[in-house]
Amino acid sequence: MRLVAVDPYIWDWGNLLFRWLHVIAAIAWIGSSFYFIALDNHLRPPADERDAERGVGGESWEVHGGGFYQVLKFRVAPPTLPEPLHWFKWEAYTTWLSGFALFIVVYYVHAGTFLVDPSVAHLSTWEAIAISIGGLALAWVVYDGLCRVLARDERLLAVAVFAFVSLSSWAACRLLAPRAAYVEVGAMIGTMMVGNVFFVIIPAHWELVRAKQAGREPDPRWNFRGKQRSVHNNYLTLPVVFAMLSNHFPFTYGHSHAWLILVALMALGAWIRHFFNLRQVGRNAWWIPASAAVGFVVLAVLIRPSNSVSLAAGPAVSLAQVQSIVEQRCVPCHSAKPTQPGFSTAPMGIRFDTRAEIEARAQAIEQQAVETKAMPLGNVTKMTQAERDVLARWLRSR
Repeated sequence: MRLVAVDPYIWDWGNLLFRWLHVIAAIAWIGSSFYFIALDNHLRPPADERDAERGVGGESWEVHGGGFYQVLKFRVAPPTLPEPLHWFKWEAYTTWLSGFALFIVVYYVHAGTFLVDPSVAHLSTWEAIAISIGGLALAWVVYDGLCRVLARDERLLAVAVFAFVSLSSWAACRLLAPRAAYVEVGAMIGTMMVGNVFFVIIPAHWELVRAKQAGREPDPRWNFRGKQRSVHNNYLTLPVVFAMLSNHFPFTYGHSHAWLILVALMALGAWIRHFFNLRQVGRNAWWIPASAAVGFVVLAVLIRPSNSVSLAAGPAVSLAQVQSIVEQRCVPCHSAKPTQPGFSTAPMGIRFDTRAEIEARAQAIEQQAVETKAMPLGNVTKMTQAERDVLARWLRSR
């Protein structure tokens, strides 16, 4: 069931524009975040004693774009506030707002296709949407609470946040359609990150600014709070990026242990980020990327589909039988003229209108419909296991 009866072509344009904006804003946010963490890691004590006397805690010399730059960081705040003072916040806000708009256009408006999977959980579209939105709010409340309780013990805090993300992944994969579950977890972490900016980092900056405006000495605790959450965002970035790209990898979210695969890949992403953070302070811990590479290889081996799906015994399958199944279960979306609500064109340009098109895409059918069972999306056209077995026998006999 669609929530809003609108020409699918309109939603296609919403998908394009919001996704484009989301990617652009995310590039700007991630770029500035990575840059400032790297800048902090590159800081050295100021060479000029006069800089130290006026509160400079570190300096960095950089070369880029045909010029040299000297960047100074004050321990707390400069003696007088400069004008203009450049802030970095709208990149984060725009990323989240455009991402949520994209979530609405793709997953909420067409919840029956993308968000709900009866084989996972029997939910109405409204129930699934409520769970998704509630998950975003819950993510911030739980994460922020953990940060406040465990602020002085970063290692214990990291373990607690990892446990919460793991539990969220497990729950999402048991309530929502597999592809949507991965994106939901990514959106939950993204909400934690933008919450850091909106509720902690920017207010901390304002406290420092107001103190200077009032002629008071700024409280360095605000520097600590802002810095702590900024570092958290730095480590959470690569896990979020994977989650948002995950719909291209059905062999991950289509696996029977999809939630565990998501947790493992996110952990490996954060681990790789740790290597770069250490490298920026002069520590080349090459064992980190080496161990991450081993982790990726082990994971790839563990979740590798068998060379051929297990098949029930049965007679040989003709292409006519396959075409009949494909016409019922796949063509509603994958056609020159889709009939499935929410689609104005065939997803990824893949069509199964003719026998030639079916044969040309046999490998995709095997991966998506037989091995991972990622298609049809949410099994909206109700493909049965018996039909998947028929497809598998045909694929093996080719």
